[in-house]
Amino acid sequence: MFGWLVRIVMSLAAVITGWFVVNDSPSFGIVQMAVSLLLIVLFVAIMVFWPWIMSRFGYKREPEN
Repeated sequence: MFGWLVRIVMSLAAVITGWFVVNDSPSFGIVQMAVSLLLIVLFVAIMVFWPWIMSRFGYKREPEN
């Protein structure tokens, strides 16, 4: 399960890195790792601040009866 998550994040990071760095560049792996870490940090930040984000945009949770 963890391997699948890492593979998805690294694939997305490779695509994003490919926009800015040539694949044959010696620093491609380093830049890809930095982009993947930024993606993980962004995902965790969205998860942590999700209630605040939803309340900021006017989403009101209905109370349970």
